Amino acid sequence: MRYLIFAWVLMAAAVQADPAILAAVNAERASQGRAALVYDTRLEAAARAHGQDMAARGFFSHTGSDGSDIGDRLRRAGYAFCFGAENIAAGQRNLSDVMASWMGSRGHRKNILHRKARAVGVARAKGNRWVMVLAAPC
Repeated sequence: MRYLIFAWVLMAAAVQADPAILAAVNAERASQGRAALVYDTRLEAAARAHGQDMAARGFFSHTGSDGSDIGDRLRRAGYAFCFGAENIAAGQRNLSDVMASWMGSRGHRKNILHRKARAVGVARAKGNRWVMVLAAPC
């Protein structure tokens, strides 16, 4: 019983650590009649690892320096997924700017509003490299 309570507290804290991110994504989804997403720290870890890889090696791509794709990164983060998508951006100085950029791009907008998405994680790396990972567990 203690373990379950402790795990719930950790999950709640993770969502509260990024309330603006979750609120921004869910506001866009609500405006289109989509269900709200939950914040997942495993998705954030996958996003952070990819952002740091791009920053450290000076590139910008959905393909990692080791040839990895979003599926590989989700598996590395321990997330068993049936749906996965990734948005990347570079140069935006704040959450408002990066969300406006993503929502102004057909492909990125599609990912944010995807009906299969259930969870999200976002990370910002050096050089204002942003990575958003959206996924749904199996």
